[in-house]
Amino acid sequence: MTPTARSLKYLRDSGYTAEVVERFNAFTKRRNDLFGIADIIAINDAGVLLVQTTSGSNVAARVKKIAESEHADAIRKAGIRIHVHGWRKSSRNRWVLREVDCS
Repeated sequence: MTPTARSLKYLRDSGYTAEVVERFNAFTKRRNDLFGIADIIAINDAGVLLVQTTSGSNVAARVKKIAESEHADAIRKAGIRIHVHGWRKSSRNRWVLREVDCS
């Protein structure tokens, strides 16, 4: 299961309606995130959440990517929260989520 699939399950189990917004560009053969920073958009009664998913070891790089994004301030001003989900295996061989709020 990919980190994105794990985050989708986590969000849906937490009461969000969530969908993948990352798309594959066949011309450039690269994946494109929404606004360059989001793999998933999730909504619930509290509002809108954009999520960047990654492995546990790449969380800091994704937080930096969001901090340097030209769109992050506009997203925050619109009241949209931004989180990074980092997934890693624990010593007990279970998947553990590290969630960082970048709002």
